[in-house]
Amino acid sequence: QVQLVESGGGLVQPGGSLRLSCEASGFSLDSYAMAWYRQAPGKKREGVGCVNNIGGERYYAESVKGRFTISKDHAKNTVFLQMNNLNPEDPAVSYCQTDLAEWCPGRVVQGEYYGMRYSGKGTLVTVSS
Repeated sequence: QVQLVESGGGLVQPGGSLRLSCEASGFSLDSYAMAWYRQAPGKKREGVGCVNNIGGERYYAESVKGRFTISKDHAKNTVFLQMNNLNPEDPAVSYCQTDLAEWCPGRVVQGEYYGMRYSGKGTLVTVSS
């Protein structure tokens, strides 16, 4: 059974950093592309980024490019989202997701949100001074 469990959210001051984790079970992260998206209160879902399985290319939305980094720890079967220089536009519930495919979906590559087959329950990121 495929499960994704996010953690690591919390309260951080503007300019601060957080690292979100998404622990996978029921499949091996080694074989598939993994993505993150987020949703702020009252707003649409927003694609954050994705990492391909083949080649390891990473794609990010313009709003987070240069600040956020996706990485995988194969030994822990976990994908991370390192978020630096957080600003008041970043608070949201962040989710990891996968289609159990090797490639990131085209819309995600273009920085858009795309609903994938499996998603976790999310972790809340709050930015406040």
